[in-house]
Amino acid sequence: MTATGRTPGDVLREARRRDSQTKRGKVLAALDEMKDSGTAVTFLGVARAAGVSNWLVYADGVREHIEAAMKGQAKSARRRREAGTGASAASLATDLELLRAENKALREERDGLKRAVRRGLGAALDQEGAKSAAQRIDQLQAELQKVQDELAAARTENTALKRQLADAAEEVIAVREAGRQMFKDLNRST
Repeated sequence: MTATGRTPGDVLREARRRDSQTKRGKVLAALDEMKDSGTAVTFLGVARAAGVSNWLVYADGVREHIEAAMKGQAKSARRRREAGTGASAASLATDLELLRAENKALREERDGLKRAVRRGLGAALDQEGAKSAAQRIDQLQAELQKVQDELAAARTENTALKRQLADAAEEVIAVREAGRQMFKDLNRST
């Protein structure tokens, strides 16, 4: 017993209780931030954002908040889909494949343009003076830059779609884990 009348066990229990409250507060703050920013809420995502272990987000008193946020986002997504503004995982995967094909076509077109520029430049140098060839080179470089800019934009969109697809996959995994946990809890109670 200490001078305050508490045992070391009492001190340890109090420290664990404070630590638990702090971590739960971090989880709820991270959840609020994710909802406010429009970030997809998943159990794993909340655990990462709060910097806590995965098991804590499934604990009683925390899990319910996350599930409610996920349901709210699902309802919102469903409303957007019904309004024609949302995208399903299959739709995102299709968009991703289309973008990959478009990226490939743009790369081939860029490579073809480079070859054409090289051939055309050689012919232009033979036919035109140095001044007009320089103007033609500037024009071709501008066209090449435009194609490269379009390719960069397609790659950025491709990356964003990959990120959305990965988030959707994470959410599916989290929902499955939550379902397993609920079945375990249900089996224990019955």
